[in-house]
This record gives sequence, structure tokens and C-alpha cells, in this order.
Amino acid sequence: MEIELKLALQPRHRAQFRRHPLLNKITPVQHPLLSIYFDTAKFDLMRRGIALRLRRVNNRWVQTLKAETQSVGALTNRPEWEVTVTDGKHPDFSALPPVALDLLAGIKLKRIMPVFTTEFQRTTWQIEGEQTQAEVALDSGKIYANDASSNICEVEIELKSGNPEFLFDVAIQLLEHVPLRVEPRSKAERGYILSGAATLVPVKAIQPMIEKNQSVGDVWNAILQAALMQLSANLPGFLENAHDTEYLHQLRVALRRLHTGARLAKSLGRPIPDWDQPLRQLMQALNPARDWDVFQQEILPEILAISESPAVNSGIDDAVLVLLQDTTAIVRQQSLAVLHKPAFTRLVLDIGRDLLSAAPAEARQQEVQTWAKAILDKRWEKLCKSCHGFAKLNASKRHKVRIAAKKLRYIADAFAPIYGKRAHHFIAALSSLQNELGYTNDRVIGQQLLHKLSRKTASLGFGLGRLSGILESSAAQRAHVPADIWQRLARSKLFWR
Repeated sequence: MEIELKLALQPRHRAQFRRHPLLNKITPVQHPLLSIYFDTAKFDLMRRGIALRLRRVNNRWVQTLKAETQSVGALTNRPEWEVTVTDGKHPDFSALPPVALDLLAGIKLKRIMPVFTTEFQRTTWQIEGEQTQAEVALDSGKIYANDASSNICEVEIELKSGNPEFLFDVAIQLLEHVPLRVEPRSKAERGYILSGAATLVPVKAIQPMIEKNQSVGDVWNAILQAALMQLSANLPGFLENAHDTEYLHQLRVALRRLHTGARLAKSLGRPIPDWDQPLRQLMQALNPARDWDVFQQEILPEILAISESPAVNSGIDDAVLVLLQDTTAIVRQQSLAVLHKPAFTRLVLDIGRDLLSAAPAEARQQEVQTWAKAILDKRWEKLCKSCHGFAKLNASKRHKVRIAAKKLRYIADAFAPIYGKRAHHFIAALSSLQNELGYTNDRVIGQQLLHKLSRKTASLGFGLGRLSGILESSAAQRAHVPADIWQRLARSKLFWR
């Protein structure tokens, strides 16, 4: 079983990394590594979450088969089988144990061929603690697939013996002197993307792996792990394809789910984690970019359609559109800068380390469904209270309803695996209320964004004023819809009772 932390760094920081106080007194070992990754023409191994490679280490070839990876934040945990073979032309399947061969059942082994390679220089340092040992590796080189290539510049901290928490201790010390960032993808995953076998796509909420007979502490841990996995899975996409606004949206969803999970700590008899405060600060820092993305991608096309309709027949000035586009780009770059900062990496490491700690003994004595019912009841009661006299609620109070609905939705989604299909109808109805309230709230925020923009000329001021007026009118036309949806939700059967 391989347990490691994977982090990335910019090539210009390699010398700085080598001079780190934790490493500069240890004699490093350097050697070049050539790895050939194998699969079928239809990439059957990749589809099963298997990576098969032959790596040349000095004058020998080492064959490695790694099963499906589970990455939580920066921490990767996966089974692997490694053996020395005679050459690098083709894998030697006879050297694999039965448990590894079972993973390949049904795949025609003769059709397995090379699909991409990695070639890099590895520098390693052996770090020792009290009853613990880890290897820090700096890899620098390239991935080659067909005629394409991609740079490798990353740090792997692999546990050799002892407690996995030691990996986080080492990573945090390294981060104090070198700006590292989270990289959840293995070289194999990046190679498959480069070869065209896989595509980087936004990752929606991941269902926690929980069951009725689990301890409360383990269920809480699984809820946080699922949210952290979603956060780390969307990070490379946003950093590399920031123009795709869905990555940022899913990042923010993951952050909110982490925050919701952190607040559940009180019900377990433990304090809210120290990382919750920086988590909230990060959420606030990313809000402007998401607000402008929603405006540019969803609200503005609607406004343009209304302004150019026969009833209005008056387009929006080009100078206004350029101002909106430039502002969106600037705010998005600010969000990218936030996620490149060591503070974000430290947050992910702190959460990951915390999840390795066992839940307190008193929490494990609770029954999961009793715990879930108490939390869901409390969230439901808050939503009902905020919805009292819904039809007469103003925009501010409807915003509070939206927040209450969102918090209940995250909790309901997290506990849904315990209750099965009976949870689906309620969650769907709750989602409808949340989405409709979100529609109105987005337009309220849109007006606020427009009011903050500089009106350098009279034409700009006039154009922005027209946009704001159209937003206000479109929101007013749907003001009655959320009340109707709430009435349907209020009549829904509560799946946890």
C-alpha cells in the first residue's frame, strides 16, 4: 500500500526547495527515471482505475501496477504491486500475484501496448522522525504522449514507516519556505489526459461513503473527505482552464460543504476545527469572481435578449459590454492568485491532517440515524421559521431563506446514503426552492455589482442604469414563484422521520 502526499511547484523554485532547512543537511540521491505506461487501444486499464508501467531504474526495469487511487486533498492512498523484470519491452504478467491479476480479468493482455512515457530527474531525501520515516522526492522532467508533451515539476512525500500524519508535518515545514500547491493528479492521470484518453472536467458533489452501521465519527469524517475530494479534484481545472466557470462554481460548492461539515463538529462534542476560519475567508475571497461569472454567463445574455426584443428594440452600448468583460477577467485573475498562494495549500493540508485524527470516543457511542435526525430537524425548523409569511418577505429576508435552504440541502445530501431513495423527492423539491431563490438573489447581486462600477462617462452611466433597471424588472416578474415552490416543499414528506 502506497501512502503519499503530492504537491507541485514552479520550476523557478527548485533551487529554493533544495536549500530548504529541512533538506540541506541531508545528502540527496539523484537518478534519472524513464517510465513507460501501458494500456490497450481502448484504454481498458484506465477505465478500471489501473496504472501499469515499466520504469528503468539505473540498469534494471521495475514493473509497477497501481490500483484505483483515492485522493483526499493532497493525500493519496492506493494499493500497488512492484517487481523487477527482465526488460522494458512488455509487461511480465506472470510476475503479478493473483490479487493483482484479478484486477485485469477480462482484458486481453496481448493487446496491452505502450501509450505514453515520462522522463524526469528524481532527487530524494530520507526524513526521519520519532518512529516515522518518509521519503521526499523532487521530480523534474516531462510527460510525452504522441507528439505532445507536458512539464513535470512536483514533490512527492511518501510514507515509509509510521503514522501518515508525519507526511503532513513534513509538507507544512516545506511550505514555510517554498510556495507549493496541491496537485491531486498522478503522472499517469496527466499522461492519459495528454494522450487524449481522458478529459479534465468539473467534478460535482461527491457522495460520502457512509452506511447505517458506521460510527458517527466515521460518518462525519466521510462527509468532510467527500467535500475535500471535490475541492482538490476541481483545482487543476480552474488553474489551467479558468475560462470554464464551472470549475470555480464546483470549488465554491466544495468549500461550502466543508464549512457545513466543520460546523457539525459541535454535535460530536468537539470544537469547530481551527481551519474553519481560513476556510470562510477563502470563500469570501472567491465570491466576487463567481458573482461576475454568473453575471457574464447567465444574467447578461438574458438582459441582451430583453434589450434587443421588439418591445424594447435598444441594444447595449459596446463600451458597457467591454467594461463588464474586463471587470470579470480581472476578478477571475484575482481568484487564481488566491489559489496559488501557500495559504490555500496550508488550508488543504490542515484539513487533510485533521481528517486523519480519530473522532472522540463519546461521539462514537451515538447512533447515526439519531444523530442525523437531530441535525436535519434543527435545519428544517430554521428553514420553516425563516419562511413564515413567505409571500410578504422582502429581498433581504428571502436571502436568509436561501441560505437556510442551502444549509439544509448540504446536510440532506450528505445523509442521503443512509436513507436511500426516499430522500430523493425531498431533496429535489428543496433544490427547486434553492434554485429559484438563487435566480432572484443573483439579480440582486447583479444590481450591486453594476452600482459599484465606475461611471466615467454619461453614456456608461446611462447604459449601466438600463441594465440595472432590466434586472430589477425581471426579478419582480418572478417574485411569486418561490412562494409556490415553498408551499410544495412544506407539504413534502420528511425522509428522516
